[in-house]
Amino acid sequence: MMLPGWYGTGTAFESWTGDDPEKLARLSELYRRWPFFRTVLSNLAMVMAKSDLGLAARYAELVPDVALRDKVFGMIAAEHARTVAMYRAITGNDSLVADNPALERSMYNRFPYLEPLGHLQVELLRRFRAGDDSDLVRRGIQLTMNGLATALRNSG
Repeated sequence: MMLPGWYGTGTAFESWTGDDPEKLARLSELYRRWPFFRTVLSNLAMVMAKSDLGLAARYAELVPDVALRDKVFGMIAAEHARTVAMYRAITGNDSLVADNPALERSMYNRFPYLEPLGHLQVELLRRFRAGDDSDLVRRGIQLTMNGLATALRNSG
């Protein structure tokens, strides 16, 4: 999910712009004219594009308190949607990787390997938390951590 890379950004932009189209237009102008702001939003889009809410929901299933899990994950999912919407409104881009075709190709090639690793890690963590602290489970968790971090590269 890479929460530190994007969480709160949509709320901040939405709070500042409110219903004022001139403020949104100002952010769009900054995006077009200021390389620093364009780079910040490009980095934001990169980490969001690498986020997988479906897989994150599987990790959230590891939280035994259903009410807490639903509350916290609901907040995360809502902020993700809000941030994507604000990114699109500011940049005019429909895709999070519209300005980075190399990243899009890289993600297309790497992500089919990432998803199974994530699902495997969730299952291994579930087993570990259920009391299976065998060497195979521990080693599997370590290997999936290493594989995911390596595959995610600069954001892993």
